[in-house]
Amino acid sequence: MAKSTRSKTIEYVEPIGARVLVRKDEPKRTTKGGIALPDQAEIPTITGRIVAISTQIENDSDFPLRQYDKILFHPKDAIPVDFETDNQLFVVPVDDVVAVFRRDKAPTKSKED
Repeated sequence: MAKSTRSKTIEYVEPIGARVLVRKDEPKRTTKGGIALPDQAEIPTITGRIVAISTQIENDSDFPLRQYDKILFHPKDAIPVDFETDNQLFVVPVDDVVAVFRRDKAPTKSKED
């Protein structure tokens, strides 16, 4: 009996708990002023796009995160996912999300008496 050499491919990664799946942006090698940064220059926070959100965070109104949001996150507790060789995916705890980039400011609640 011959063993099948066909491997199963993963099609989707779903974060569990208070986590999001983020595709890390490519690191910038030059500043806006044109100064080249050395490869050793590490920035403690990095940016990326949310690919998937856990059900716990999606249903929690305290965390205004949506799929495809661009975020700033601290990589200390981020877990790399070796899912796609050309993409840098990380499972990031929601507590390590520092900021969300928005085009429009969220509407403020008016105080009426």
